[in-house]
Amino acid sequence: MTESKKQFNLVSFLTKYAMVIALAVVFILFAVLTKGTLLSPQNMTNLMLQNGYVLVMACGMLLCILTGGNIDLSVGSVVCLVGGLAAVMVSNMHMPAIAAILTGLLVGLLVGCWQGYWIGYVRIPPFITTLGGMFIFRGLGRFVLNSKTVAIQDPAFLNIFTTYIKIPGLDDGAIKLSPIIVGVVAAVLVIFNTVKNRRERAKKGYRQNSALSDFVKAGLIAVLVLYYCYQLSRYRGISVMLVWVLAVCLIYNFITAKTAFGRYFYAVGGNEKATKLSGINTNKIYFIAYANMGLLAGLCGLLCAARVGSVNGSTGQSFEMDAIGSCFIGGASAYGGSGTVGGVVIGALLLGVINMGMSIMGLGDTWQYVIKGGVLLLAVIFDVVTSRKSGKK
Repeated sequence: MTESKKQFNLVSFLTKYAMVIALAVVFILFAVLTKGTLLSPQNMTNLMLQNGYVLVMACGMLLCILTGGNIDLSVGSVVCLVGGLAAVMVSNMHMPAIAAILTGLLVGLLVGCWQGYWIGYVRIPPFITTLGGMFIFRGLGRFVLNSKTVAIQDPAFLNIFTTYIKIPGLDDGAIKLSPIIVGVVAAVLVIFNTVKNRRERAKKGYRQNSALSDFVKAGLIAVLVLYYCYQLSRYRGISVMLVWVLAVCLIYNFITAKTAFGRYFYAVGGNEKATKLSGINTNKIYFIAYANMGLLAGLCGLLCAARVGSVNGSTGQSFEMDAIGSCFIGGASAYGGSGTVGGVVIGALLLGVINMGMSIMGLGDTWQYVIKGGVLLLAVIFDVVTSRKSGKK
């Protein structure tokens, strides 16, 4: 196969990066409407922290959606159950923070395995299974909390998720230097990785995007990373919760993009019968997708409990909708078989900017629901229309 490069096509570029462009437009719009308040260092820090749970859950939800457009409606209830369990263990039972965290993650995994068994091996539809789980685990969460709000004041538990990294000598002044260093390294890696990937694809003779398209994309990402890290440096530096969120996103990006195991999820969503005939255990793939979702929902329960400092029976309510919306807005196909972690991040940030921008402007939840619903509907319509035009469906 000889090397083949695509010429730059504006229409194709706009279609491929529609959600990225939408994020930039919405970001600029709210920056103007809020007279720059959205761009303050504190709001830039909170943008990621307030949406950290969405990013973590959306990485797991992506695997479920890849298997054929399936979703998990129970994740918000699992957040309540695990968060409530951790709060009770730490505050009421005075268990060590590490023990409470490990127990919470184990409970989340067991919940995921329970649902994964019914979905993967008994083949009960995911919608029905997780709808039942949504009610069951919400009820169990309220039972654990005894229908009360349980506060968390254990410093060890809180510091594992909510403290800020402070490196002596670098972060002692008003401007924290460690975020700037991290930003520069990350920006260089983005450019380097783009160059490396293009060289590897050229050597193997694979088709690839035009150089202009790839380097414009890499340059924009690098600039945004540098800007965000600079804003972090002007506030309190890098939060440990941000490290948790980035670690999850990077791990799942590697799994879905660089491993054969990750491609199994795409294969099941693309053509389950053909995947099964090729020797892949599709039942196991479904099981793993939902077991993994339970584990990440458990982690979200711990993150939310630590960030808010308390848990009640309503904790996690509608979280599943934010996670599902982030995936579809970020380009995951409603039919399954396509979607990326990078797209999920774009989708989550788009929802986050809308929420924060309207909150700063003083608009109530009513309009936030309307706008988020409209954005989600437009994203799915865009996916369906483009899929039909390309002959995929």
